[in-house]
Amino acid sequence: MAKLVTGKVRLSYAHVWEPVSVNGGDEKYSVSLIIPKSDKTTVTAIKKAIEEAKEAGKALFGGKIPANLKLPLRDGDIERPDDEAYKDSYFMNANSKEKPQIVDRNVQAILDRSEVYSGCYARVSISIYPFNSSGNRGIACGLGNIQKIADGESLGGRTRAEDDFTIFTDDEDEDFLS
Repeated sequence: MAKLVTGKVRLSYAHVWEPVSVNGGDEKYSVSLIIPKSDKTTVTAIKKAIEEAKEAGKALFGGKIPANLKLPLRDGDIERPDDEAYKDSYFMNANSKEKPQIVDRNVQAILDRSEVYSGCYARVSISIYPFNSSGNRGIACGLGNIQKIADGESLGGRTRAEDDFTIFTDDEDEDFLS
């Protein structure tokens, strides 16, 4: 199993505070990592780890690498062409049964759940490993820990309260109540 830490990625579909069940499966913590294609260091490290996992997985795959092996690194321009957040990016889904530790730039625990959300930027520790389960064979991405490094526009369509209510004045509230 190869372990690595990404460069600056954007979090999407972030279920990092509470585990969720997808299609009735086991509850897991999960996040989609949006990786800019321009981050050659991270992309190269992930591709290398995937190749290593393929070789390590030969024993699971009957001695050879299957042609239809499911791979975790996907092209956002091809698979999500109508989603601006995935433009010029790769993405991969990472998950874990164990809760990730979530820290800030100073490696201090983040306890406020509103601080880490779909749309913020982070570094993420991941592990790349082979799997063969119920006839599904491939390379998976395990979620390790998360270090938030910057805010970003929310991908869930949620707005901030200060943006919603700064246009109102106290005078308008007075008129409404009278």
